[in-house]
Amino acid sequence: MDHEKLFFASDYMEGAHPEILRRLMETNLEKTPGYGTDAYSEAARARIRAACRAPEAEIHFLVGGTQANATVIDAMLRPWQGVVAARTGHISVHEAGAIEFGGHKVLTLEPEDGKLTAARVRRCFAAWRDDANRDHMVMPALVYISQPTECGTLYSLGELEAISDVCRAAGIGLYLDGARLAYALACPQNDATLPDIARLCDAFYIGGTKCGALFGEAVVFPRPGVAPHFFTVVKQHGALLAKGRVAGIQFDALFTDDLYGAIGRTAIEAADRIRAALHQMGYALAFDSPTNQIFIILDKERAAALSRKIEMSFWEYTDDGRVIMRIATSWATTREDVDALIEALKD
Repeated sequence: MDHEKLFFASDYMEGAHPEILRRLMETNLEKTPGYGTDAYSEAARARIRAACRAPEAEIHFLVGGTQANATVIDAMLRPWQGVVAARTGHISVHEAGAIEFGGHKVLTLEPEDGKLTAARVRRCFAAWRDDANRDHMVMPALVYISQPTECGTLYSLGELEAISDVCRAAGIGLYLDGARLAYALACPQNDATLPDIARLCDAFYIGGTKCGALFGEAVVFPRPGVAPHFFTVVKQHGALLAKGRVAGIQFDALFTDDLYGAIGRTAIEAADRIRAALHQMGYALAFDSPTNQIFIILDKERAAALSRKIEMSFWEYTDDGRVIMRIATSWATTREDVDALIEALKD
C-alpha cells in the first residue's frame, strides 16, 4: 500500500470501529445458535426497535447493501411488477443490474437535486393507471429512495411525507436505502429522524458497512407482515448468514450509547471542514451535498495530478469534458487526515 497517498475514495476503506472489534473479541469463543436467532441479535433488534419507536418492527441482518436491496425489492414485488427510482439512484446506476437480474425492472424518473419528487411519482402512477395498454407493461409497485441520495443530498421531512402520502394513496410500497444513514441523521441540515423514517416507509435498512461495522445492514420492516416469509426469501437469495451473531453483535454495539450517532457526526464534521476549504480555494462542486460525500469538478489534467496524491472516486464526466471526482469522509477520518488533504488540494 502507498502510505504517502491520502485515502478519501469511500467510507468503507477502514475495518471497523474499535468498540465493535472489542465486542467481537470478547464474545469470540462463545457458542450461540445460528441464523440470527442468538441473544446478541435479539438485543440488537430490541435496541433498533427502541431507536425507531417501532415496537413491532421485523428486523433482519444482511451482509451488504446490494444484497439487501435485491432481496427486499424481490420480496416486496410480484413477478410482473417493477420499482420506481431516480435515474441517478443507486439501484439504477451502481448495482450492475442486480434488480433486473432478480426479475424486476427499475423504472427510472428524472430527479431534482438527486431526489424523486412526490409530483413525479404521482404522475408515474397515473400514467400506468390511465394507459389502455397497461396490461402489456411493467406495473410500478414500489418506490425506492435513499437517504442520503447517491449525490449526497438529503430528503427533508416534508419531502419524505409527501412521497409517503402519494405511495399510500396509491397502495404502493416505499423502501428507503440507508447505506449511509448515519451520515444523514448526523447532518445539521437534516430534519428527518429515524422514527420519522420508520413511520413513513414500509421498509428500510440501517447501513453498517459504510458506518463503522466490518459489514452488515439491518433491514427493518416497521410494521409486521409487509414481506411474508422474509427469512426464507433471504435464504433463497443466498443472503442468510449462518454466524448471524457476528452481525447482531455489531448492531448491538452501534446502537449502544448512541455510537451510530457519534460515528455520523465525526464524518460530517470532517466533511464540513473540507467543504469550507474547497469553497475558499475556489473549487467548483457538482452537487450541493451537506453530508459526507463531496463531489468536485476538475479538468482532466488537474484530476490526474491530484489523483497521484489523493485516492478519490471517479464519478462521471460533465458535458463539457471535465470530470467529477468524489471525496468521502468516514467514521475514522481524523483531523490530521483532513489537514493533509487540504494541504494537498492547495498544491
